[in-house]
Amino acid sequence: MTNETGRYGTAIPGPGRTTGGRAVRRGTAVVVGLLAFLTSTTPASAAVAPGSEVVPVAAALTGPGSGETPAVTPRLPVPTGPHPVGTVSLHLKDTSRPDPWVPAVKVRELMVSVWYPAVGRSGRRAPYMTVQESEALIRGEGITDLPPGILGEARTNAFLGARPAGRRHGLPLVVLSPGFIRSRKTLTALAEELASRGYVVAGIDHTYESRGTSFPDGRVTTCVACEVDHEEGFGEKAVAVRAADVSFVLDELTGSRPKWAGASLIDPTRIAMAGHSLGGASSLAAMVKDDRVRAGIDMDGNTYAPIPQEGLARPFMFLASQGHTPGGGSPAWDRDWKLLTGWKRWLTVTGAEHSSFTDLIPLADQLGVPHDGELSGTRSLKITREYVLAFLDHHLRGRPQPLLDAPSPRYPEVRHCSPPASICS
Repeated sequence: MTNETGRYGTAIPGPGRTTGGRAVRRGTAVVVGLLAFLTSTTPASAAVAPGSEVVPVAAALTGPGSGETPAVTPRLPVPTGPHPVGTVSLHLKDTSRPDPWVPAVKVRELMVSVWYPAVGRSGRRAPYMTVQESEALIRGEGITDLPPGILGEARTNAFLGARPAGRRHGLPLVVLSPGFIRSRKTLTALAEELASRGYVVAGIDHTYESRGTSFPDGRVTTCVACEVDHEEGFGEKAVAVRAADVSFVLDELTGSRPKWAGASLIDPTRIAMAGHSLGGASSLAAMVKDDRVRAGIDMDGNTYAPIPQEGLARPFMFLASQGHTPGGGSPAWDRDWKLLTGWKRWLTVTGAEHSSFTDLIPLADQLGVPHDGELSGTRSLKITREYVLAFLDHHLRGRPQPLLDAPSPRYPEVRHCSPPASICS
């Protein structure tokens, strides 16, 4: 697997930064071997409030190519927390705005996966991806020699519609946002880990920005935004769109008529957001827009949202691949660092590539697919899980986390940066 390069992933040095979002898609062309086996949860469940919609399980498991079985069935690493994990997919409709990428569509529709601590391990395991999403992804990458439904074969650890566990307003909420052209499902391993540790996690597919998003009525939306990602101002628009999506999802999960039956477990005063690539940049945009988001993490994404001159005092962490250092990878990070006036960290991971913070590298290793990262998928996922969890536990649960304060002998790959110094310790 190669890095996603260009304006909407990790920065590339020199004048190449102006090549725009199309560079992101060119950078992913080499990863087709892995992408053909990627997995994700598009769960369905009875654990949804009346009036909301879920993706039928049958739709996720049937269709062209679903009878094919890959020689190797990839599995997401098992979460390490004490709680079983349940999951459900919600179909949410924001009637207050048209779709920003397809204005003729007068309602902004989103598919959201919710992962949560469950009472037990009952029911069926959630599929990683629907057949329709698999077809969209494979065709979008120009793959012609793989069964179109192969992505639905991977194994996850969450149970469809398992009964939620917890006390009223007892669980913090974490919003996850994926990279550009990526599905919410590429952050499933992180979501499952956080849910096993007692968090409710909401992963958002930002419609018309991913290769394919399945809806309950059988529609599969594709990446309309990819047709304009080269235009000036695209990054600014994209993070603003995602920030609006996040605010809407928070309304739907924590408002007076929540769309998830387990929503009463969420503590609306303890909300954070983390994202990868453009999703990480959107974490900062969402914090600027919505003060309900108390803390944020950007995993290797260039930032676009302007921070007010008075600064942003809420906690924020940059978690970066090895090239994303002060004075190097992204001038935007150096700019924003000065305006982050609260608790903040800038961590780089030696040996990590752009996709090391997602499911892609662990799955690539299982399938024997080469990638650019020097870290194994097992190691990169462990680092991602541990540091994201430490950040959330510190800022949403008030638990001191020495791991965030200095380099750790347990994780020598993780270096702490202190701008303007360009050398990280």
